Amino acid sequence: MATLRDIKQRIVGVKNTQKITKAMKMVAAARLRKAQERMMEARPYSRKIAELLTRLVKSEQNYHNPFFENREVENIAVLLITSDRGLCGGFNANVIKQTEELLKNDYPSFVENGTISLYPIGRKGKEYFARKEIGMLNSHINVFSDLKFEFAASVVSGLTKKFLDGEIDKVLVVSNKFKSVAQQNLSVTQLLPIESVEEINEVERESSGTEYIYEPDRASIIGTLLPRYLNSQMWQLLLESYAAELGARMTAMDMATENATELIGSLQLTYNKARQAAITKEILEIVSGANALQD
Repeated sequence: MATLRDIKQRIVGVKNTQKITKAMKMVAAARLRKAQERMMEARPYSRKIAELLTRLVKSEQNYHNPFFENREVENIAVLLITSDRGLCGGFNANVIKQTEELLKNDYPSFVENGTISLYPIGRKGKEYFARKEIGMLNSHINVFSDLKFEFAASVVSGLTKKFLDGEIDKVLVVSNKFKSVAQQNLSVTQLLPIESVEEINEVERESSGTEYIYEPDRASIIGTLLPRYLNSQMWQLLLESYAAELGARMTAMDMATENATELIGSLQLTYNKARQAAITKEILEIVSGANALQD
């Protein structure tokens, strides 16, 4: 049975842990606000460039571009976005599990043949799959502490070069998308070849009868927009994942703080009961000793 000293030491330890989780929650909340602002600021550009590209591709008859080419798939790259640190609930576990299910259920033959490669962004994904017998195309860690658009553009540049050279036939991205502070949505996005861009919204459809004059021609504009579209897609995925990570960490630390409060209350009750029992025992011993002396 635990002694009073053991219980008291445990209460002190839980209180110290509670201070850490509370501080981590506050840090995550402060960073989340900025991450949400960056994510929301990037969404209009990403949406608009997709709408413009959709309009141009639909209006340009018999347009061919390597980025839209659905060729026979022989080599696949799976890019998974995780965090560099833990203590964020099931954020990383969900991405890893989704990636494993994707490999096992959709591309088992590619795994057996060694024609599928992983591209982890984030330490947790890299460390987990480093123990697996799956090749890694590349990896990046510690990018979210100073996340910049240039990084997203460099990732896209490397992947598109391999895609155009025929080294990769399909690129998939497994990541979390931000829905709310307490909820993230897992997504598997096909980056290359471009399967379909975002549909034109209702306002755009209503004004679709308007004729535009393009200078230079549509094909040239599409060729210029495609790399920018891919960059914006990757940038949006990274921003969404980082915001989702901070939201998951904030929620996890909030729950840990509440659990610590409940545990402290339970331990304090146990401590009081044990102390009361010890005092009662001492009183009984004193009374028994006094009665023995009288006899």
